[in-house]
Amino acid sequence: MKSSRLLSIVLLLQTRGRVPAAELAERLEVSARTVYRDIEALSAAGVPVYAERGRHGGIALLPGFRTDVTGMTTDEARALFILAAQGAHSALGLDDALRSALQKVMAALPAPHRPAAELAGRRILVDPDKWATRPSSPATMEDGATGRRATVDLDVLHTAVFADLRLRIRYRHSGETRLRTYTVDPYGLVAKAGTWYLVADRRGRPQLFRADRVASATLTEVPVRRRAGVELAEVWQLLRRQVEHRPAEVRVTARIRRDRLDLAVRILGGALTGPPRTDDGDEAGAGEWATLDLAFPVLRAVRQLLQFGDSLEVLTPPEARRVMAEAAAALTTLYAADAPSTVRAAGISPAGRSAEARSATD
Repeated sequence: MKSSRLLSIVLLLQTRGRVPAAELAERLEVSARTVYRDIEALSAAGVPVYAERGRHGGIALLPGFRTDVTGMTTDEARALFILAAQGAHSALGLDDALRSALQKVMAALPAPHRPAAELAGRRILVDPDKWATRPSSPATMEDGATGRRATVDLDVLHTAVFADLRLRIRYRHSGETRLRTYTVDPYGLVAKAGTWYLVADRRGRPQLFRADRVASATLTEVPVRRRAGVELAEVWQLLRRQVEHRPAEVRVTARIRRDRLDLAVRILGGALTGPPRTDDGDEAGAGEWATLDLAFPVLRAVRQLLQFGDSLEVLTPPEARRVMAEAAAALTTLYAADAPSTVRAAGISPAGRSAEARSATD
């Protein structure tokens, strides 16, 4: 208990300056005599603490003295301020409490660690919420037929963000196989629902780069050229709104078996433009099939619906049915050699259903 009390005294004096012995005693729930004994113990241990008697007296540390009583390293300070940069505290109404707590922690930090902690809060953001948009958003879009992921070390992007230098990256956009080379001015990194993004200006315009699509990243010797007065949080909010409010280019109507409806709603929730319906137009509640109204930014994105197999059928538009049929035909060709003879003899259509099954349900 005594060691904890001595540490509390040092922290209070570092934060408050001169503090009356009576106030220290009240805060620590001990007598004033105990406080003076603690001061003597601190002095004997080499802490430059002294007491001034009189009406305006109190206990204080010698000017300029600070000690790293927290034991916190620079990386630990960065981690704390990154965690606090954005998160669940807003939903709980704790923004003011968090701001006050960070001010106190900053005051207790050793002076050499303070710039790193403050900069971390401006260069790294954590956004735990999922994208409020269609499945083809940057957070969830499939990488096309290749399915490959880049392997750039996130530490390189982290270094570039804090080094204030321009960055040259080789980047693969979704659905493409070739790499493009860009020179960018980084603002920072954002972790959105567990996926990392580099936020940067390219030719003076903000752009979002998914970190796992960066094949390589090289620091240049040219200082970063950010727009004056613009911070990461501001650029991120702009880019996030652009992604989440991007107009859909393809409207799709599909039907799905009721026993897969709950799963479809969870997976395709961002693409749904309304509640599921039964074939007669009522809200889903009865019948074998439910109708889904979906929106996708590009036609090829409807291939995501293949994961539901023959439990889902695209009804309109015709070009979306054609994309599904071509994709299903390619899969049929790929696995035809291993298919049982009874399946081949059943006359499976490119869409994955026999003609008899289609006529029975249409």
